[in-house]
Parts: sequence; structure tokens; C-alpha cells
Amino acid sequence: MDENRGEVLDIQGILDFLPHRYPFLLIDRILELEEGKRIVALKNVTFNEPFFQGHFPGIPIMPGVLIIEAMAQAGGVLVFKAIPNRHEKLVFFMGIEGARFRRPVRPGDQLRLEMEVIRIKSRVGRLKGRALVDDSVVAEAEVMFSLVNRDDTIGIRQG
Repeated sequence: MDENRGEVLDIQGILDFLPHRYPFLLIDRILELEEGKRIVALKNVTFNEPFFQGHFPGIPIMPGVLIIEAMAQAGGVLVFKAIPNRHEKLVFFMGIEGARFRRPVRPGDQLRLEMEVIRIKSRVGRLKGRALVDDSVVAEAEVMFSLVNRDDTIGIRQG
């Protein structure tokens, strides 16, 4: 572990932090993680992604909402890292502000997802982030989240 980068996680480590699974797990690796401060994650965008079938036939472009979701999942790892009982919790979106999309993301691109904490209280928080391809910003947004107990959720099955 490089002291300047914090913790690095492979896909197995990510699966320990997030409840997401195929086809909705949208991050592949954590490159940097400074607990309570920031995270840098990677998403390898391949032509095999299920959404490319319909978005758009012959012109594959990653949907902007999924770029934001990938950013939020990276933020979820950052939030869960500081929670000792993370397997009893879920992180829910509360809002998205200032979302901007600068250019399309296509198969073969590698998204670098950078998220930083603006504020985290006991049950809610706000993160600011951006997604880059080849050092160019492709998307940016602030995401607000709520931390909830899994047992308190309605209509979510565990299994």
C-alpha cells in the first residue's frame, strides 16, 4: 500500500463493500482511498456491457445516468469504508446536483472516477465527483445520499 494513495481494492474487495452485482456493478478497481476524504476508482467500459445493445444500436454510448451511478458506487465504497457494520446498511441516492456531461463514453474507454467528501453526518452526506477518460473530464456531479438500515427498507429482498 502506497501511503500517498491509501488503500487499493480489486474486484473482490469491492464486492465486500457494495451490494451491487452483475449487471449493475459499475466499478472494477479502487486505485486510491483516503478514508473519510476521497476515492479514485476505475470502470473499464467494454462493448460487452448489456446497455450497449440498445444505447444506441450501431453507435454505442454509455448512458450518462450510468456514469453518475458508477461515480455514486465509488462514493459508496468511500462511505462504507468508515462504517464498521456496513453489511447492515445500504446507501440510497437522495439527489444529484450540477450533473454535466462533457463528451460521450464509448467501448474501450477507461473511466477514472474521482469522488471527494463535501460533508457526511450520521445518516446523510454529500459527495462531489467527476469522471475522466484520458485525463479529460467526461462528467461531473454532486450526489447526496442517505445511509439506511437494511432491516428498515421495504420491498428489498436479501438472498
